[in-house]
Amino acid sequence: MYDHLDELEAQSIYIFREAYRKFENLAMLYSIGKDSTTMIHLARKAFFGK
Repeated sequence: MYDHLDELEAQSIYIFREAYRKFENLAMLYSIGKDSTTMIHLARKAFFGK
């Protein structure tokens, strides 16, 4: 079932892909916290399908 979290995840992945398309050099800071871990997870899904 497609729920609200799936929609938020899809929007986040879209934003990652759009940013990558528009900008040459992107960087993402990683602080080992839960927010950074979530960002890494979303980036992997956006670009590697994992």
